[in-house]
Amino acid sequence: MGKGGGCVPSKKKPPHSTAANSRHRDSNALAPIPVTEQASEIHANDTATPATAAATASQLEVAKLKVFIVFYSIYGHVEGLAMRIKRGVDSVDGVEGVLFRVPETLDKEALDHMKVAPRDEGIPEISAAELVEADGVLFGFPTRYGSMAAQMKAFFDSTGQLWRNRELVGKPAGFFVSTGTQGGGQETTAWTAITQLAHHGMLFVPIGYTFGAGMFKMDSIRGGSPYGAGVFAGDGTREPSETELALAEHQGKYMAAVVKRLCQA
Repeated sequence: MGKGGGCVPSKKKPPHSTAANSRHRDSNALAPIPVTEQASEIHANDTATPATAAATASQLEVAKLKVFIVFYSIYGHVEGLAMRIKRGVDSVDGVEGVLFRVPETLDKEALDHMKVAPRDEGIPEISAAELVEADGVLFGFPTRYGSMAAQMKAFFDSTGQLWRNRELVGKPAGFFVSTGTQGGGQETTAWTAITQLAHHGMLFVPIGYTFGAGMFKMDSIRGGSPYGAGVFAGDGTREPSETELALAEHQGKYMAAVVKRLCQA
């Protein structure tokens, strides 16, 4: 899917030179060699030097699939889900979760007035062009009257050039959300976002009821739906429950498995 270490090669041969490449794909100029072929070459060549073995290991690292976890979080609830989603993605062999946040559209005065949570400066902002390098994407955002927050919508609005060139066609994607109340849009916030994927020709990957018994429990308040993981934020002071976080981790693992299966098909 991604045009670097992904499973579908680019239609345009020259590799992209985006910020995502420099951060996550230092050796991306080399076309990835399938793992099975690399392994057979190592065993077939008994005279391989340590330097050759190290180079091969480096190529194996380049070939790891990437699931971008792209989110907007104002009070930390969506970011908390994103962290657990990454844990789930990373638990699948050969797949790595990469965290990004979308650019903020509010000024500092507005953010200070809203008393937003401190940002983790270790999570970089993403540009639209960097989406091309992902093999799969999970987008996370809080609700605004049953649909995505303006910051995430602004990011999708910046992907026009990718739409024009059909750069994201066939790339699997999903959603995770945060709402203030139980009727605040756990399903509609994700459902109304599907239009963004449809216009890009992306593949929507819901989790359905794959979380098992945890999807049916009624003994506690729980965010999340068949569309994806979710959390109830309340007035902003409620923290995600362990069930909500476990569902997020499951979504990461599930998406990673889907991406891996698509790339092996």
